[in-house]
Amino acid sequence: MNNILIDDKAIYPSKVVCIGRNYVDHIKELNNETPDNMVFFNKPNSSISQELRFPKGFSSCHYEAEISFLIEENSISAVGFGLDLTLREVQSKLKQKGLPWERAKAFDGSAVFSHFVPLNKVIEDLQVELYINGELKQKGGVDLMINKPADIIKEIRTFMSFEDGDILMTGTPSGVGEFKQGDIFLGKILQKNEVLVETRFQVI
Repeated sequence: MNNILIDDKAIYPSKVVCIGRNYVDHIKELNNETPDNMVFFNKPNSSISQELRFPKGFSSCHYEAEISFLIEENSISAVGFGLDLTLREVQSKLKQKGLPWERAKAFDGSAVFSHFVPLNKVIEDLQVELYINGELKQKGGVDLMINKPADIIKEIRTFMSFEDGDILMTGTPSGVGEFKQGDIFLGKILQKNEVLVETRFQVI
């Protein structure tokens, strides 16, 4: 099984639970409707990676930077930087037909993570930043989320269980787009302007 790291310890998540359409500006940039209820999808363990690979057999793929939480005992225990890779053209066709998104969202290597760091209970001031080739592409935080992390966890638990070590991805701010092999990604998780996590990926 694939793993993530916290304090150099390997954790093997059974799944990654993702919420979609959780930032107003991102909803607008994709011309989506604001959902009446939270929108969820899962990524399997096989999607987890600590490397950023461009998916084979496709000419286009989008990045989506997200604040990502490690869940233990149904609570947030650590935070990391995550990338939800999306085959946007595939997703658009699936949405038009009212079909599930797994082909566009749950492919191998589609959930890319930094290391994780333990987190105190204060999460309201967390922010995510993504730079590609030195240019700021995405910036957002818990304050801009439509649904806050505690509410997301509460809603998920009405229909699905978290196993210890599972990951919650909390949605992406505006600024998503295409990337290519060779691009340099710099991802950051900040708390009150203090960098908690900083990670670098080169697309291979």
